[in-house]
Amino acid sequence: MQAYLLDFANLLLRWLHVIAAVAWIGESIYFVMLDNGLRPPKAAEDRQKGVFGEMWAVHGGGFYHNQKYASAPEKLPEDLHWSFWKAYTTWLSGFGLFVLLYMTNPGFYLVNPGSDWAWAAELTGWQANAVALLFLLSGWVVYNELCKRISPNMERDGVLSLAVAVMMVVVAYLSTQIFAGRAAFLLTGAVMATAMSANVFFWIIPGQRRMVKAMKAGETPNPIDGKRGKQRSVHNTYFTLPVVLLMLSNHYAFTYTHELSWVIMALFIFAGALIRQFFVLMHAGAIRPAYPAAGVALILVAVWVGAPSGKDGVATAAVSPSTSGEAPATAATSLAEVHAIVERRCVSCHAQAPEHAGFAAAPAGVILETEDQLLRQIAQVQQVVASGYMPLGNITQMTEEERAAVTTWTP
Repeated sequence: MQAYLLDFANLLLRWLHVIAAVAWIGESIYFVMLDNGLRPPKAAEDRQKGVFGEMWAVHGGGFYHNQKYASAPEKLPEDLHWSFWKAYTTWLSGFGLFVLLYMTNPGFYLVNPGSDWAWAAELTGWQANAVALLFLLSGWVVYNELCKRISPNMERDGVLSLAVAVMMVVVAYLSTQIFAGRAAFLLTGAVMATAMSANVFFWIIPGQRRMVKAMKAGETPNPIDGKRGKQRSVHNTYFTLPVVLLMLSNHYAFTYTHELSWVIMALFIFAGALIRQFFVLMHAGAIRPAYPAAGVALILVAVWVGAPSGKDGVATAAVSPSTSGEAPATAATSLAEVHAIVERRCVSCHAQAPEHAGFAAAPAGVILETEDQLLRQIAQVQQVVASGYMPLGNITQMTEEERAAVTTWTP
């Protein structure tokens, strides 16, 4: 019952997270489109009122006339619309999911026993949780310091963009060395998502509040607040597509189980940013197909890097030679022998009624209780076993001989 209730809480929290994220990202993309789509006002009275730009649009059977003021309008309404709760709700619900799914069972989901770094491979559960939190916090601190030190007055944003790009490559590499594959992708996305929400909380909204306060007092707002808010908003829009991709990646083991998973991750991050750049420029009236073409090219490189090797596309690089001198399994190995290994090492979780306390249902709906069920999913089983991703954290102590027997067996 406890596992069932945790699963139900996971469902509801994930639902909230997706709803908030869709609302936040949708609104963010809309305002970037609006900002870049503004044209000089045609009416003289609008220019006299301080209107910087305007855009006419049609949607839902009606017409809209959006205007942006370069300075304070004559009067600010009391019901001024603010955009921040969607950002905060997205981060809080996402962090809640991370706690519920990963931090409650860190030895299973966070620890990377196969890490080349001994200290990371030997982390205890509470240590892995502490390192994960420190990883998130450090990501925000480093990113924020880069912004403050490289382009404090928004005059060197090009250099800053390159620095942030390098930072994300480093984050991708470190995450895959320290944490288990799926958690590494998630935490890299969470570093960007944390930066996005923190940008709103620490910079964009406080700056806007100062601007509104100055306008209501009849004072001239500090232009640096508007420029900084714009800078951080631009960063947020380029983070958007990579974050969505990384949050979806836990459904696709081929991304995070590869030995060069950090390269695949970095390629997807840059591909997402390039594709987003195309739409940003398009809203400003410039069509630059080279950007999505470059993004697609990076995705194709990721496909090439992540392509499995071995017979029938089953990755075999993670399978070590037998230390006992036994030869890898061949067609002579019976299905019954392979299923016996799966029963010992996998069925405690992958069953109709899992015995493992952390699951109310079989992970990903994969049930391996019978030989027929194993046969129907043998390619997927061989791939995740060969990569070392399954069993998670090798919690059931699958031996290298057993791993070789499963991954090299021929149906």
